[in-house]
Amino acid sequence: MVFKKSMTRFFDILFSLLGLIIFFPFLPLFLLVGWFVSGSPLYIQKRVGFNLKTFNLIKFRSMKMGTVSTSTHLVNTSNINIYGYFLRKFKIDEIPQLWNVLVGEMSIVGPRPCLINQKKLISERKKRGVFKVKPGITGLAQILGITMKTPTLLANTDLKMIKQMSLTYYLYYILKTILFLPSFR
Repeated sequence: MVFKKSMTRFFDILFSLLGLIIFFPFLPLFLLVGWFVSGSPLYIQKRVGFNLKTFNLIKFRSMKMGTVSTSTHLVNTSNINIYGYFLRKFKIDEIPQLWNVLVGEMSIVGPRPCLINQKKLISERKKRGVFKVKPGITGLAQILGITMKTPTLLANTDLKMIKQMSLTYYLYYILKTILFLPSFR
């Protein structure tokens, strides 16, 4: 079964609204703690999205103020603030991206949006047509633990996910991310 863009958008709106409603009571707490820990609870970063257009990705701040805007794997772990360890462990830092999904800049499932300075990854994804789909909060590369430090492998994995995308895989990637389900291929 082909997973059409209109179906993807329907589920993206449904799940992002559901997620925002579920987490709404906790958002003030996350923001307040983030404010006390870092002085700035939200982090907004330019990312490359659908058709190579840039957009502002929103996250809860997990790094110390003044940390260089680069890939997570290139940042010293000592730059993660104490609250950031908690946010990252439970993937809470990604919750604000539900807003990016709701407004249509991202999908729940898709290739993670890269930074504008990740030229090698942008080139590899461009060759494979990965930018023809919206970036996502989660996807095949995330559940397999493939990071942006291996651009060719990441771009190939993104392409594999795009080619096999169906409603079953879409739901599986979401559940796998939330519940840490065992992998299947």
